[in-house]
Amino acid sequence: MNINLTSKERKLLEDQKSHEEICVQKYSNYANMASDAQLKEMFQNHASIEQQHLNTVNQLLSGQVPDMNAQAGGGTSQQQSYLQTQGSFNANRGSDKDLCTDMLMTEKYVSGAYDTAIFEFKDPQVRDVLNHIQKEEQKHGEAIFKYMESKGMYTLQ
Repeated sequence: MNINLTSKERKLLEDQKSHEEICVQKYSNYANMASDAQLKEMFQNHASIEQQHLNTVNQLLSGQVPDMNAQAGGGTSQQQSYLQTQGSFNANRGSDKDLCTDMLMTEKYVSGAYDTAIFEFKDPQVRDVLNHIQKEEQKHGEAIFKYMESKGMYTLQ
């Protein structure tokens, strides 16, 4: 399906494009920097999904609404395994903790930006696409939180 974007919608998508580019870059770089093998794998998985998000945003910018059924569930089973994995406490993960903290803050920001964009789009199919991406961003944040919690890097009080 072809869509005509308003100037505001185009600007919002350009912002999301830059956010996705940063997410791909950060997850890829952080996967190389992480000490823990589990964290490396999670970051690599998230980088791949963020690349899918970037591709989707680029499709929208070109006036095409992607078929989300073809993309549904990308990485979801891997994300679930991270949510269920429990690790032992290791206080010497300062660097990994910093990487996780930065990515958790990034995911919070990006998810919030998608929330704003969703409300600004008139086309319900585009809103659904953006909502799908936002849900995956939230899953990334949840996986990072669960990882941090399982390693004693994040405690709820």
